[in-house]
Amino acid sequence: MLLSSCGYEGRHVATGPLRTDPVSIALGDAERANIEFDLAAGELDLRGGAQKLLQGTFEYNVADWKPIVQTSTIGSHATITIKEPEGTHMGGDTHYTWDLSLNDKVLLDLTLNCGAGHAKMDLGSLDLRSVQVHMGAGQVDLDLEGHPTRDYDVEINGGVGQATVHLPQGVGVRAEAHGGLGSIDVSGLEKKGQYYENSLYDNAKVNVRLKVEGGIGEIRIIG
Repeated sequence: MLLSSCGYEGRHVATGPLRTDPVSIALGDAERANIEFDLAAGELDLRGGAQKLLQGTFEYNVADWKPIVQTSTIGSHATITIKEPEGTHMGGDTHYTWDLSLNDKVLLDLTLNCGAGHAKMDLGSLDLRSVQVHMGAGQVDLDLEGHPTRDYDVEINGGVGQATVHLPQGVGVRAEAHGGLGSIDVSGLEKKGQYYENSLYDNAKVNVRLKVEGGIGEIRIIG
């Protein structure tokens, strides 16, 4: 579970004491949520298991880098956006991490916009409707191993780095990957035309559909 920076090393920035800010968003009446993370520089570790809708900590040692948290709720539908302030970048002894967990019972549409680096997303316990990852350079480790009770879609696009996707067992799986890929390594699925599928696809109560497109230097799909 090693994380490197989502961003770039370059010009010097003055650092200060390490700050740890808690973040907590109440569950309330939320039954569904759209959640977006915009992380241009830094580290992300995301998982399920939260009692609230979202909880965790932000750690940073540049005072101006406090994350921007925006929330709204209409009825039982919540929207959360967490953004990194403009002008952040990694270099020297800068430190910037988001360590977050989400509620397992709320139906989720998740979006990650990550500039570069290594983001760890352990989402297997969550009630997912869709997952979108827009990446730059670097690495994304997406772990979906769990026991989903509904179909959902996963899309990974952009970037020139590496992506690894661990798929759940006991469900139907279809994966497709194309558009400027450097290399692709698929295990546990059978190639059928332009798709990779397991024997349960379209015969199981739950199906997961994965699409990887454009610019990924290396993709590993583990079924």
